[in-house]
Amino acid sequence: MGNIYGYARVSTKEQNLDRQIIALKQVGVPENNIFFEKKSGKDFDRPEYQKLLDTLEEGDTLVIKSFDRLGRNYREIHKQWNYIVNEKNVSVNVLDMPELFSQNAEGNLIQQLLIDNMLNFSAYLAEMERTNTLQRQKEGIAAARIKGKHLGRPKKPIPANFKEEYQKWKEKMISAREAARRCKMNVNTFLARAREQQDTDK
Repeated sequence: MGNIYGYARVSTKEQNLDRQIIALKQVGVPENNIFFEKKSGKDFDRPEYQKLLDTLEEGDTLVIKSFDRLGRNYREIHKQWNYIVNEKNVSVNVLDMPELFSQNAEGNLIQQLLIDNMLNFSAYLAEMERTNTLQRQKEGIAAARIKGKHLGRPKKPIPANFKEEYQKWKEKMISAREAARRCKMNVNTFLARAREQQDTDK
């Protein structure tokens, strides 16, 4: 009997891994055998996941909390599952979907057929969820822009003497570099604000 390993993943630094790690420990995965990272599931080019693949050996078992923790790319999920299960001869146990425990299908064609169908459907749902999330993000950004909300870092307030120095620059009395120095701004910022002021003046 081989070793048991766990893999936990979230997509962003703000998300928490604790729930997954606790679940893995509860089914007997040693803490030192849990690989975890905060990386997108769009592909499998993830440092900890690649370390996990290098560690897994024939007869081992890999445990994940839910299927989408493995990834969210339909075709790549199939490739990874086949590589782990069929080439490395490692069993995969999905805690939220015990029917997907690959070890249960050994020598059972009907069970293998069920797992294959569930794998297809689960991989499809995982990618669709990622696609829908990206679409919602795009729609949210577009809606914010329509409402005139500024996205990203807030702009620094314009210096009190900006308009005076901008006018001198506009009339070519001073250079952009000199105007920026007087406003205590860098040149690029001064020119960006100058363009905004020009749009306002139109």
